[in-house]
Amino acid sequence: MPFTMNFILIIPRALWKTLFLLNFILGLVILYPLFYIFLSRKDWFPYAFKLKRFWAYWIYTVPGLFAKTTWKIPTAKLPQPCVYAANHVSYLDIIASYIVVPNYFVFMGKQELDKAPLFRIFFKKMNILVDRKSNVGSHKAFLRAGRDIEEGSSVFLFPEGTISSNGDLRGFKNGAFKLAIDKQVPVVPVTFLNNWKLLQNGGFFKTFGKPGISRIVVHEPIQTTGMTENDLLSLKAKVHEVISSELKNYNKNN
Repeated sequence: MPFTMNFILIIPRALWKTLFLLNFILGLVILYPLFYIFLSRKDWFPYAFKLKRFWAYWIYTVPGLFAKTTWKIPTAKLPQPCVYAANHVSYLDIIASYIVVPNYFVFMGKQELDKAPLFRIFFKKMNILVDRKSNVGSHKAFLRAGRDIEEGSSVFLFPEGTISSNGDLRGFKNGAFKLAIDKQVPVVPVTFLNNWKLLQNGGFFKTFGKPGISRIVVHEPIQTTGMTENDLLSLKAKVHEVISSELKNYNKNN
């Protein structure tokens, strides 16, 4: 893109990102008292989850974002519990996950989220923080995720472990697939096709930010019944291929 055109786009992108951020903060401040109450007791977590879904629609709708999901499996047939494994291309992915998945799940996120004012409330009890720099911390998070699955809760995570700023799919870490095999629950791949073009990770003035249609694909579950740790790499490769193929298809036609 020529420099002058790129420079002209800085202003509308910055204005839209400002609207997005202010709307996000406003929603969190208004709903915070309800979140505080619903997150005070474990048996109230499902109410907090429903409130998160409401807030996700709010965050999307006000700045002109709309989620369009292609389902390879009817929502009524989504397994519960399961492990949702998605590519990660934007902070929108986290928000969109609550729009896309109607059934209660627990999020696994990076330790840095604990430093975010107000937002950290979600990771005190309900969701799981992973300290990837610590083997002990990672192991504790893995054990906690396993307990949640045993109690009937699905787990949603990003096997890449980081955000891709240009939509490219990176290699997957083993954790999601080891968890699914250990607990013998299905893996449901989720592909976020273009969120990076709507809210791109990176410098505030240098990256994309605009309203539009957020396109997501929820794939058929991949069963792990009977699998052992010897199948971990093949399961990881299969999920990676499902998401990679979907991205290549989309990018070829857009």
